[in-house]
Amino acid sequence: MKIKLFCILVVLTLTACTKSSTGRNQIMLFSESELNQMGAQSFDEMKQKQKISDNKALNNYVYCVANTITANVPKDVHNGAWEVVVFDSEQVNAFALPGGKIGVYTGILNVADDQHQLAAIIGHEVAHVIEHHSNERMSANFAGQMIDAGAQVLLAASNVENKGLWMAGLGLGVQYGLIMPYSRSHESEADIIGQDLMAKSGFKPEAAITLWQNMAKVSKSAPPEFMSTHPSNNTRISDLTQHLPKAQQYYSSSNSLNCAKP
Repeated sequence: MKIKLFCILVVLTLTACTKSSTGRNQIMLFSESELNQMGAQSFDEMKQKQKISDNKALNNYVYCVANTITANVPKDVHNGAWEVVVFDSEQVNAFALPGGKIGVYTGILNVADDQHQLAAIIGHEVAHVIEHHSNERMSANFAGQMIDAGAQVLLAASNVENKGLWMAGLGLGVQYGLIMPYSRSHESEADIIGQDLMAKSGFKPEAAITLWQNMAKVSKSAPPEFMSTHPSNNTRISDLTQHLPKAQQYYSSSNSLNCAKP
């Protein structure tokens, strides 16, 4: 049983290895059609459970920015129209899902001062889809489950004392050593890819830096970066500032639309 579990995990890992556009190694164990289906299902459930904004001006503003961003997303990521929904909520949040789904909470519009900062938010979220981060996250969780199952079989067949303590330690090791770092790397990668995407779409890439400066002002106490699924605000600001010269090469003010914030 131990050998079977190990072999299954090795085979799946070897056959699912690829690289992101930034050159980072990726393991993706699920098909894109599966992810698209799950994304559409999750989005439909959210629309049923959460209040959708009926503010026409606000909706048009978000649509304007989102449609400008998604027009520059490769067709092999999503070939078709993106569905954009503005949720009437004070949450400072936004997201994008496989299958061409974007959700923006009205609360985050209080932090994003203008169209350029909103483009930074949407560009970042769409970048998660471009880089297949949902697939990676699910694959990492699956790998963690396989490791846990294998360890339980191994410990059950051994004479190790305090097996519960060993399993608890292994669980923390998987959580902080595999799953959380994946999430931090995803966020950092989405920051960079999103900054390039917003610049290609005609939005000022320096606005991504200003956005995270605004986020830092409204952020409450957060766990240390080591124990967080997101990089610190200072880390993000530093990374985006360092990448800015490259992103500016993609920017042309002549391509910018006037998505005026109401």
